[in-house]
Amino acid sequence: VQLQASGGGLVQAGGSLRLSCAASGRTFSSYAMGWFRQAPGKEREFVAAVNWSGGSTYYADSVKGRFTISRDNAKNTVYLQMNSLKPEDTALYYCAAAVPYGSAWYNGGRVRSEGEYGYWGQGTQVTVSS
Repeated sequence: VQLQASGGGLVQAGGSLRLSCAASGRTFSSYAMGWFRQAPGKEREFVAAVNWSGGSTYYADSVKGRFTISRDNAKNTVYLQMNSLKPEDTALYYCAAAVPYGSAWYNGGRVRSEGEYGYWGQGTQVTVSS
């Protein structure tokens, strides 16, 4: 699967952005989808993930309550709605796809591990000014 992220930009603190990630291929609905981010000088970190149906979502504590991940399998697209943005949200945001291995993969925490994701988009820059 090939992934193309878009929607990044410059926004003031407190503002909102919606990122999109369009996927190619006919098997999009079989993948778990995630968003990760990497700030300058820092390691890439988990942001959010969604299961194949969109019925289960997972968030990093730092974005819980402010970000919402969703997917539209008919459009082969996953979204990340980001509200109440903070300067510390500034980063390059990547979407990624993973082959899940049952409920334990989700509930055991592997869904949050970037090593579990075999497919990555090119990243879209989000900059939040104070």
